[in-house]
Amino acid sequence: MTIRFENGIVATLGKDNRVLWNGTVVTDEDRIAAVGDAAEMAERFPDAEVVDCSGKIVLPGFICAHHHFYSTMARGMAPPGEPASNFVEILERFWWKLDMALSEEDITLSAKIPLIECIRNGTTTIIDHHASPSHRDGSLDLIEDAVREAGLRASLCYEVSDRNIPGGGTAENERFIKKIGKGDGQIAAMMGLHASFTVSDETVETCVGIAKDAGVGCHIHVAEDLADREDSIAKFGEPTVKRLHGLKATGERSIFVHCIHIDESEMDVLADTKTIAVHNPESNMNNAVGVTKLLDLLKKGVLVGLGTDGMSSDMLSQMRCTYLLHRLDNRDPRVAFMEAPQLLLQNNAEICERQFGIRLGEIAEGRPADLAIIDYLPPTPLDETNFLGHLIFGLVDATVDTTVCKGKILMRGKKILSLDEERIAARSRELAPKMWQRL
Repeated sequence: MTIRFENGIVATLGKDNRVLWNGTVVTDEDRIAAVGDAAEMAERFPDAEVVDCSGKIVLPGFICAHHHFYSTMARGMAPPGEPASNFVEILERFWWKLDMALSEEDITLSAKIPLIECIRNGTTTIIDHHASPSHRDGSLDLIEDAVREAGLRASLCYEVSDRNIPGGGTAENERFIKKIGKGDGQIAAMMGLHASFTVSDETVETCVGIAKDAGVGCHIHVAEDLADREDSIAKFGEPTVKRLHGLKATGERSIFVHCIHIDESEMDVLADTKTIAVHNPESNMNNAVGVTKLLDLLKKGVLVGLGTDGMSSDMLSQMRCTYLLHRLDNRDPRVAFMEAPQLLLQNNAEICERQFGIRLGEIAEGRPADLAIIDYLPPTPLDETNFLGHLIFGLVDATVDTTVCKGKILMRGKKILSLDEERIAARSRELAPKMWQRL
């Protein structure tokens, strides 16, 4: 089907961003067929279905480089026992109890709800990291089915850890990686590991071997808290990144999440091996674990992406949080204006190219037809020179009206079309209290 998304303000992004007033994006099946002036596109594609984008800005769909769908049912839950006073206690008293309590249906619902929220926020591609020790085998299939039903793109993995059984989740990861193979542009697979302090050398080596043989990367939390660094030094005589590098977990397809408590020499390792780092500002603030030295990583040439770590599915809010946090952390109002949008709009697209083998994040002929169409009436002039100012201070508070992925309209007029949001939320409300009781 050919569709004209017409009469909007089109921001193409990509290396040479263009802002086109009264612009039109034409999609043909899952690709962008043309971009240009509305009148010209109407003449060239007279038989296309028309979606009026007047009063809206048309952007490429957003990308989340690190998510945890399984955390959904924690919303509103009172953690059992005494409040956790540090990050390790947060894991032991809360998250590790929650992931153990997940049932098969919980896994499906925990995926569908954030997928709905992704659609609502114009997020069309997600790199997820899953854990459900009581229902491990086949869990990635459940999430894959939910992603396909929603109509989005996702890279999936299972969080291998030794905390329940040695190498728990390795077989599920290997099975899914082999099933997906090179992928179809919608679903990709990685080798997931929890964190350095919960995996032995033997487990890491096994997982790295499987990943290398399959041509995929490792997706692992790295030095999120100081405890991870201290554990690595105490047990292995070197900090987290260097330990994982020695075990050959680094590489251009691997994602090292957080990277807060790393030193300059570890940053050099990431840069030299082209290993991806992913920043999750709201989660780091929520867990009080520290601030990633983002500007230093970027200066070193590390490819740093932006994720939510399960906190939300709203990438624009994560972008502005990054902007504000690093101005405060550096006590310098001159920084992060360029860097925060770079993570979201450029680096996340490059990360996905390594994962999916396709180039997202740009509205151009031949590119994938993934769009976020947002209500926005600019109160000041808007063009290529000041687009970032509108992004940070205007669009971040605007509402997504229409979301398109692979050329399919998943939300139109703020109504979700691919999933039954009301039914899914109602069923989740039934099951969540039962899951809480199992903690």
